[in-house]
Amino acid sequence: MKSLCACFYTSSVFNSHWNHNHSHSQSQIMAGSISGPSGGNAANILLNHDFSGGLDSWHVNCCDGYVVSAEEVSQLGISMETDGNCAVITSRKECWQGLEQDITSRVSIGSTYIVSALVGISGLSQGSNDVQATLKLEYHNSATSYLFIGRTSVTRGNWKKLEGTFSLSTMPKRVVFYLEGPAPGVDILIRSVEIGCSNPNNNIARTGCVSTGEDNIIINPQFDDGLNNWSGRGCKIALHDSMGNGKILPKSGKFFASATERTQSWNGIQQDITGRVQRKLAYEVTTSVRIFGNNVTTADVRATLYVQTSDLRDQYIGIAKLVSILFFYTRIVCVQATDKDWIDMQGKFLLNGSPSKVVIYLEGPLPGTDILVNSLVVKRAPKTPPSTPPDIKGVAFGVNVIENSNLADGTNGWYPLGNCTLSVKTGSPHIMPPMARDSLGPHELLSGRYILVTNRTQTWMGPAQTITDKLKLFVTYQVSAWVRLGSGSSGPQNVNVALGVDNQWVNGGQTEVSDQRWHEIGGSFRIEKQPSKVMVYIQGPASGVDLMVAGLQIFPVDRHARFKYLKSQTDKIRKRDVTLKFSGLDASNYSKTSVQVRQIQNDFPVGTCISRMNIDNEDFVDFFVKHFNWAVFGNELKWYWTEPQQGNFNYKDADDLLNLCQKNKIETRGHCIFWEVDGTVQQWIKALNKTDLMAAVQNRLNGLLTRYKGKFNHYDVNNEMLHGSFYQDRLGKDIRTNMFKTANQLDPTATLFVNDYHVEDGCDTRSCPEKYIEHILDLQEQGSPVGGIGIQGHIDSPVGPIVCSSLDKLGILGLPIWFTELDVSSTNEYVRADDLEVMLREAMAHPAVEGLMLWGFWELFMSRDNSHLVNAEGEINEAGKRFLALKQEWLSHSHGNVDQQGQYNFRGFHGTYKVDIVIDTKKVSKTFVLDKGDSPMVVSIDF
Repeated sequence: MKSLCACFYTSSVFNSHWNHNHSHSQSQIMAGSISGPSGGNAANILLNHDFSGGLDSWHVNCCDGYVVSAEEVSQLGISMETDGNCAVITSRKECWQGLEQDITSRVSIGSTYIVSALVGISGLSQGSNDVQATLKLEYHNSATSYLFIGRTSVTRGNWKKLEGTFSLSTMPKRVVFYLEGPAPGVDILIRSVEIGCSNPNNNIARTGCVSTGEDNIIINPQFDDGLNNWSGRGCKIALHDSMGNGKILPKSGKFFASATERTQSWNGIQQDITGRVQRKLAYEVTTSVRIFGNNVTTADVRATLYVQTSDLRDQYIGIAKLVSILFFYTRIVCVQATDKDWIDMQGKFLLNGSPSKVVIYLEGPLPGTDILVNSLVVKRAPKTPPSTPPDIKGVAFGVNVIENSNLADGTNGWYPLGNCTLSVKTGSPHIMPPMARDSLGPHELLSGRYILVTNRTQTWMGPAQTITDKLKLFVTYQVSAWVRLGSGSSGPQNVNVALGVDNQWVNGGQTEVSDQRWHEIGGSFRIEKQPSKVMVYIQGPASGVDLMVAGLQIFPVDRHARFKYLKSQTDKIRKRDVTLKFSGLDASNYSKTSVQVRQIQNDFPVGTCISRMNIDNEDFVDFFVKHFNWAVFGNELKWYWTEPQQGNFNYKDADDLLNLCQKNKIETRGHCIFWEVDGTVQQWIKALNKTDLMAAVQNRLNGLLTRYKGKFNHYDVNNEMLHGSFYQDRLGKDIRTNMFKTANQLDPTATLFVNDYHVEDGCDTRSCPEKYIEHILDLQEQGSPVGGIGIQGHIDSPVGPIVCSSLDKLGILGLPIWFTELDVSSTNEYVRADDLEVMLREAMAHPAVEGLMLWGFWELFMSRDNSHLVNAEGEINEAGKRFLALKQEWLSHSHGNVDQQGQYNFRGFHGTYKVDIVIDTKKVSKTFVLDKGDSPMVVSIDF
């Protein structure tokens, strides 16, 4: 830190330095050396202020520091009258060197802070020396400033109080408080430091000071003070003790408020909470709402944050519960509010950066509908207790829970769901379906008997069993059966193994049956909350279509047993033999020459989704850069983000993300050029006629791919074509091939991907591997240069053989396969870790898979709840630990001695290596890259 002001001891010299070096005027930043109260009545925003935790949370700036007790400090020529610790800052070679703490997340604009420190000096001190308190202020796109707070003159052997105040009217990117000042060689002694708000009433919320406790940061949360501190966001607000002729009363307290005369869905009631929330801390929001008027009985109500960043960007952050399809990190508290009752909703949010303004507001219903709010509470979110490993003792892996599965006892144990008829016939397959065989290994033959279901008058009718007491929580169950259509069928029909779990539908697997033959159906499920009733049933074909079901198996899967096989497969396809061949080394020294091989990086692409909002959090960036070598942008490259209104372009967010990746040598995927699903298309695009829409599509291709030519390795050209057809419906079938061809012409270096979901899990007939293959071949026949297959991988309760079966089928196309948006979800971190390990090991063990991308890793910034690897405030959970352990497992290290042929042999994962060779005191190092290949790679080392 080069705070030159710390070397000047007179106010006149300091003021001269301030005017010369500080770019922000006094109207922007106010500070002074005036004395004030000690700040004892206000919450201290400094962490470990009395050094009871050693130097935790503090940083010594270009010098040394340590902490001593009261007894030990007397040896430094100064006494402490009470017990406690003292920080000693020593080995100072410049007057500006001292002790500092980053307080960015704990200060706010518009508040006055009082600084009080008890300081002394020791060491080479002659006479008095000044100790000074200073702020370092780092701004976006402007010079760093240094703000003088106060100073005191100290003589050896005495403690002196240093006092001062400061206030900020703009929020810097970073605020660092530090103590400095004495001449080089003089040690600074510090007993304690306090920084508190100038706040005689200790009302944190009213002063705008940041709350570090559990208090509600909302002012006047139940409207006891009328509408003070509340305002309307584009509408009017009103206070009520009742409404609707006394039919609507407060749920609690005496009053409630309404947002009325709303003309836009985003209109609502709001409160400015600037300065009362800290960055990188999770907050929980609880509110009670209902709606009134406009003849609307139900409507979505959402809680949202408006954030203006320190560099004046506008952000809209949802408050977590439900997920918006458009904004993967916008996790919104969203409920179906009614006009009959108060509805409670709850969620969380986290600020990554240092905002200059934060406003929380309620929005959502159509114009003309009033939003009523009874209370709003925003507090620090309680820590989620860590998971415990699930109890899987006594689980009979591979044992079918279905009673009378082979139908030896007729239909005993089965019952018809609905008014259909069940009977037992013979003539079904005797062998187990392939995916079940892969999980179970050698198994007895099936009986050849099947259930025939007739008189079906609804799609949901079929054979059923109650299996409530046969299931165990947090255990993954695989589903397998043979199914076939009987009389009454015309055209393909969907067949589904479904579970009714306390009246909630759970998908156990689906397949499309289109002819008079037996089809395999496979899937999986897991239950994580104790149910009162679980029923399994087979359903799906249209009414009047007879259904045949044989050999239904539901069995718990020992996923760890498969890992041994996958490790062996991974060794075969991801490793290669290496021979290090030494020259210039005397044969007599072979046995004395030690070799140490360390793999620096595995070349298998493991990436993650990131967003512009994430990279304001340095902890997020640190984890990202350390553990991933690829990235994809969640939203920032999508058309609705880069051109939300026609002609209004926003590439700044994508540019920032791309710059971060390029700086850290992280490769990038371009997601996505177009998105075929209707609900993701901007309104201005939907309003275009065919001619203008075609022109807009061409402009999008030209604008995006010209701007970023050569910068993205992959592009998802038209996302989710198996689940949507917006562009094809309006512009004809050729538009998809046109998109691929034009993208290839504009950026021939990029590999062009198809990308879709539910390809790998057996639960969606629209995107089963067979349909995906047909789709890709159709594109290729039209001339589309499809270069890669994207499997999104948003999967529940994954089972290896099911995933592998899909990969095997897609692998026949000879195209590289990537898991492009992988995430798994479980409330239990250990189960989530197992899910993730299943997917990562299956990917690494399959020769057709050439990379994988996680769809995020940080809590509150993922598309699904309970899918994160790192908790909101930065703690790595069990799933994250498993991920890091696998990353370490996939690095090869070896050590030993040169053999009698002057060689050293090892087998390692593809990637970058460093070799250190030592004989006596001589050392040679070499770096090399181990590429793919069947024969051993020979690396020559000249000693």
